[in-house]
Formats: sequence, C-alpha cells, structure tokens
Amino acid sequence: MQDAIATLPKVELHLHIEGSLEPELMFALAERNDVDLPYASVEEVRAAYQFHDLQSFLDIYYAGACVLLTEQDFYDLTWAYLERCRDDHVRHTEIFFDPQTHTERGVPFATVIDGIHRALADGERELGITSRLILCFLRHLSAEAAMETLETALPWREHIHAVGLDSAELGNPPEKFQAVFERARAEGFPAVAHAGEEGPPDYIWQALDLLKVARIDHGVQAEQDPDLMQRLAREQIPLTVCPLSNIKLCVFERLEQHNLKRLMDAGLCVTISSDDPAYFGGYVGENFRATAAALQLDLDDLEKLARNAVDAAFLEASAKQRLHDEIGDWRARHAA
Repeated sequence: MQDAIATLPKVELHLHIEGSLEPELMFALAERNDVDLPYASVEEVRAAYQFHDLQSFLDIYYAGACVLLTEQDFYDLTWAYLERCRDDHVRHTEIFFDPQTHTERGVPFATVIDGIHRALADGERELGITSRLILCFLRHLSAEAAMETLETALPWREHIHAVGLDSAELGNPPEKFQAVFERARAEGFPAVAHAGEEGPPDYIWQALDLLKVARIDHGVQAEQDPDLMQRLAREQIPLTVCPLSNIKLCVFERLEQHNLKRLMDAGLCVTISSDDPAYFGGYVGENFRATAAALQLDLDDLEKLARNAVDAAFLEASAKQRLHDEIGDWRARHAA
C-alpha cells in the first residue's frame, strides 16, 4: 500500500503557498532580509506549532509570513513546494496565495505574484508539474479591502485562474463577500471558498448559492445537514478535504474519527490535499498515507480520490484525460 500511495498520480487542489514555509526557509529568508523572528531556533518554531483552533494557527502563520519581502523570496518559497510535489508524485497543483497578507505589510502585489508565477512556470518546464494560481481574499478583513485587492490584481489576470476565500471562518460568513465574488465572476474568474471547516453547514450553502463556487474547500461540517449532503452528492460539488490539517486544528480529535470515508460512501466528490503542510505535519503524500492507514482505505478508495481531484481541477478536458489515463496505468500495475 505504501508503494501504491507513493506512485499514485496526484492532483492537489487545496494548498496555501504561504503555509508551505518550512522553518528552515523561514530562518534563511529572515537572515537574508535582516528580519528579526520571535524564535531562537528552528526547533523553537516547530515547538510553537501546537494549535487549539484555526485562529491560534493563523497568529503564527501571519507572523511567519513577515520574512517574505522580495520576488526571489516568493520564488524560493514556491519552488521548495514544487520540489515536494515532485517527491509526492503530484502531477498538477492549484495553489492559493494571499496577497493581502503581504500588501498590508507594504510588499507590492507585483512582487508577490511575479515571484510565484516565475516558479510555477519553471516547475512546469523543469519538473513537468502543471499548476493554476488562485487568489484568495482574507475573510477577516473587510469586503471593501477584498474588492480593492481584486482591482489591483486585474492587470495580472493571465496568471490568475480563480478566486477564493480563506482565513478565520467563524464570524465571517461567505455572504459578506457576495459583491466581490459577483465582480470576479463578471471578470471571468471561477470561484472556490473555504466553508464548513469550523463554520456551520449554512456557510457551505452560502458559498454555493451566494458566491456560486465550483468547489468547497474543507466542507467536513456538511455531515451535520442531510439536505446539504444530498445536494453535494447530487451535484458532485468537490470538497477539498485536508485530513492532517483537520486534526492539527482540532476539528477532529484523532484521524481515525475523520469523516472522509463516510463522505465518500455517501457519494460526495471528496479529494485529499495538505492545506498548510509546513505547519500541519504533512504534504499531500503524507496526508494520503496517514488517512489510508487510519481509515483503512483500499486501492479503490485511493483511485477514486485521485480521479475526483482530476475531475475537480481547473484543467482542459485533454489534460484531464491524460491524468485519468495515468491513474488507469497505476491501477493496472497494482491490480493484484
């Protein structure tokens, strides 16, 4: 099973690039940019990664981002993640970035997106990993700030494939951002949104009906609402589930309690991703390995998860077919 997971062609749909900032790179960039960190060592940083909810994680997440100042910093951050993708047999990745985390600190939007895009282009050319970039609005900030960010981003529209919504969920319902998502849709951007991680099922309904999203990021609280479960299954709306993240942020106490397999068995289009892997203890390969062991997933489950992610990706039909063919070859090798 471990070999099967290692070689499974994967598509990752829920990855915050700032959340892939490993402590070693954090310290290297802090030294390069003469930034003082509130930690004395890499070990002290890792020791701080004990979270009791989403907000306690975000406090450290935003503090770590202060070392990202130059285009090269964003390139190095993205390239390090892509190397992890190569090791995990990721064939395609759709990456969130949070420009407001940086523009609020005085870092120009161009610096952020140019560094990320340059790495993604190199990743496709040198590593064979295709990608899409998703601009996320920070929901703890105002709707007006989100609209300003969208306006700022428009000159780089050829590098941006969709918009999303992330950060602290509780108290920041999707309806708060209906106008900016309508504007983004008018500009031709598809949408996704974090909903139903800590927030209630109603946030998922809002994301679907008000923001018109194509995917729900997380969505594990949907299980509380039978009508919502039926809709998600009927319409095959993808859920980008991040199991190790859910454990680290205490959404579930133990991985064995996670509802991913129940969601699959109910007919939902479930996928596996890593969320903020530097903080949550595992990239996408480790999420697959740990979840398969905890929930006793079999090869059919793994194949279904992989194919769901292909179907949910913002890719043209021919690219999806190539990935499906590659998954088919993988399944044939492991048929015995």
